[in-house]
Amino acid sequence: MQRRRVVITGMGTVNPCGNTVAETWENLLAGRSGIGLITKFDVADYACKIAGQVKDFNPDLSIDRKEQKKMDLFIQYAMAASQEAMRDSGLGELSKAERELFGVSIGSGIGGLSTIWEEANGYRGPRRTSPFFIPSLIINLASGFVSIKYGLQGPNAAMATACATGTHAIGDAARQIMFGYADRMIAGGSDSVINPLGVGGFGAMRALSTRNEAPQEASRPFDKGRDGFVMAEGAGIVVMEEYELAKARGAKIYAEVCGYGMSGDAHHITSPSEDGDGPRRVMAAAIKDAGITPEQVGYANAHGTSTPAGDRIECSALRGVFGAHAAKLKVSSTKSMTGHLLGAAGGLETIVSALVASTGRIPPTINVVDQDPDCDLDVTANAAGTFDGEYVLNNNFGFGGTNGCLVLRKI
Repeated sequence: MQRRRVVITGMGTVNPCGNTVAETWENLLAGRSGIGLITKFDVADYACKIAGQVKDFNPDLSIDRKEQKKMDLFIQYAMAASQEAMRDSGLGELSKAERELFGVSIGSGIGGLSTIWEEANGYRGPRRTSPFFIPSLIINLASGFVSIKYGLQGPNAAMATACATGTHAIGDAARQIMFGYADRMIAGGSDSVINPLGVGGFGAMRALSTRNEAPQEASRPFDKGRDGFVMAEGAGIVVMEEYELAKARGAKIYAEVCGYGMSGDAHHITSPSEDGDGPRRVMAAAIKDAGITPEQVGYANAHGTSTPAGDRIECSALRGVFGAHAAKLKVSSTKSMTGHLLGAAGGLETIVSALVASTGRIPPTINVVDQDPDCDLDVTANAAGTFDGEYVLNNNFGFGGTNGCLVLRKI
């Protein structure tokens, strides 16, 4: 079967570095961190007191007030980012036939943990449980609410593959278009688990940075002083279309989604395999799917969470895939500024990758003071760089050893 070409024509986000794509891009290029002390609840008893919180979020701009009560915050973030992406795409009123071939694939790593926490702590028994409790928190209701708002009746699904969710959601949605099951898809990820239970849970795993005295310096991928990731929240959503349809209506095209790979470590529930086999294979699969050679890739947005083992293993995998070309490859981890948005990371970082391809600018990896010799790649340390190639790559890896990779092409 001949594959159809798929392009990104709209983008939207809510994240610690901005509540729009434009604001986020400006802050990332300037190297401004969105990480700070947690203000949502009392963190006196917590070892980790920092996070990447969304600031000044106004759900009234995208959601009717009555509807807001039916949505956990991760759904509200998805609705806001989807609204921006749809406006950005320039798609106007759609016919019924168009809506039947327009789908939604928005995933979440954890879903409505905030709602579960609040309900459980004030639980008043079965007769006083809201009928909207379950619909407000289950992962597929982000896709569900977005599809209802725009009347989209095409494929509707929700990935839940931990921190690879957003990448998998976009990759799978692209394939729906490539193979003719849909003409257009809204896709990405959303998460919001900065609450007592979420921070406590990740803290118990000792996965989080405790550089509380300097929050904006806490997420430091590839630096010898890294001590864990900084949890963050938000959403990253794209609108994708079949290329000829987008071209015919004169749509603005950010990039083509031309390669997608998935792999599993089959190793450990939280730790990546030491030999980097899973990340290496997923990148190789995405590059093969794109029909190119590794030497044609000029930039990689690394998963780069700032964990001691994860960054070293990812750099080893990059060297394994790219060989001698790794010395020429430009890499950066925008989690150094946004923190780690868990299931939304792949959505936001696909947006960043598309902007790298379309603008030729590369956001830096900030806080690289003493670069780890085991991470000796060009990590675009501390200052924005430039890109003049054709292909970029986006990595995301999740607990359970689930890996996702996308290759985007400049149009």
